Amino acid sequence: MRVFDTTLRDGDQMPGVELDFYDKIEILRALDELGVDIIEAGFPASSDIDRKAVRAAVKETSRAKIAALARAHPRDVDEAAAAEAHIIHVFIATSDVHMKYKLRMTRSQVIERAVEAVERARSYGATVLFSAEDATRSDPGFLVKIYRRVVEAGAGYINIPDTVGTATPWYMEWLVSLIRRSLPSWVWIDVHCHDDFGMATANTLAGVRAGADGVQVTVNGFGERAGNAALEEVVAALHYLMGRTTSIRMELLTPISRLVASKFGVETPPNKAIVGRNAFAHEAGIHVHGILKNPATYEPLPPESVGNRRRIVLGRHSGRAAVEWALKNIGVDPEPDLVKYILDKLKEYAPRMKKVSEDIIVKWINEYTRQERVKTPYP
Repeated sequence: MRVFDTTLRDGDQMPGVELDFYDKIEILRALDELGVDIIEAGFPASSDIDRKAVRAAVKETSRAKIAALARAHPRDVDEAAAAEAHIIHVFIATSDVHMKYKLRMTRSQVIERAVEAVERARSYGATVLFSAEDATRSDPGFLVKIYRRVVEAGAGYINIPDTVGTATPWYMEWLVSLIRRSLPSWVWIDVHCHDDFGMATANTLAGVRAGADGVQVTVNGFGERAGNAALEEVVAALHYLMGRTTSIRMELLTPISRLVASKFGVETPPNKAIVGRNAFAHEAGIHVHGILKNPATYEPLPPESVGNRRRIVLGRHSGRAAVEWALKNIGVDPEPDLVKYILDKLKEYAPRMKKVSEDIIVKWINEYTRQERVKTPYP
């Protein structure tokens, strides 16, 4: 499966986020090391930073191809070409609501503009990727028509965006299947899903099931509004749930998640799938007992395989197995009376403390030890 990362373009459009040139280059290098196939490094016509970032990206990456975004407008296409992008990503809206209120163009005018932009981009010798913005709210017949026309004009690579996240997995599967059947088999097809209804990952996987051979994603799902399909979720699901392979180095998923979160100034939620601090954390007694016997009982994949780690958390839901593990972890013999003492303390204090640290456990061990000495004084 082809992985197209747009963290530096769509992710960078996240409200309140401003990446400078050096932030972009650091993230770019990490994405290249991760194994991403295509990196959309920016929108050259939108800013000087993006223009410089795309130009630098071409020289900085060792394996990834660099894409630059361009509206179906001559100046945008020329700017992307001037930045020397390997792939010029041309887009224009195709839904009736966008054409009427944003573009103020007819369907025939939109097709004409798209074809002209694709031909112009192709004249520079670049690979041309064409996106029909708001594809999932577009008339399917018109969508097929415009994709066919841009392919005839020289675009060998198309993208199907769920721009405002309104698709359902079953509709995404139907639509991608329709477009796949309607185009030559050699045309590359990506899906690009937004998370407005929390279905970006599911919709992306549905698109793959229907015949898409590429996924467009961002690290941590960062992006406009509710964000995009998250790279780490999509790639892990492709590998572990769908039996698909990618060029991604899975063990680097958590490190790059933390790097991007730091550069964006956005803290990753602890319960974030795959890369969150709690993604492989266990507190409930039944779960911990199972995990300590065999991690597969409550973990869908090994945390180390995605660069994360297992955490056994102590709290009021903990059982004997968790306490015994915690004591062994700090080099203390988990004798039964001590385990019971710690468990009783957890039930009493954990709800108020919220977080039971190792220091608190050591404090309770010392309290228990002092009490035992009082009960059995030296002769």
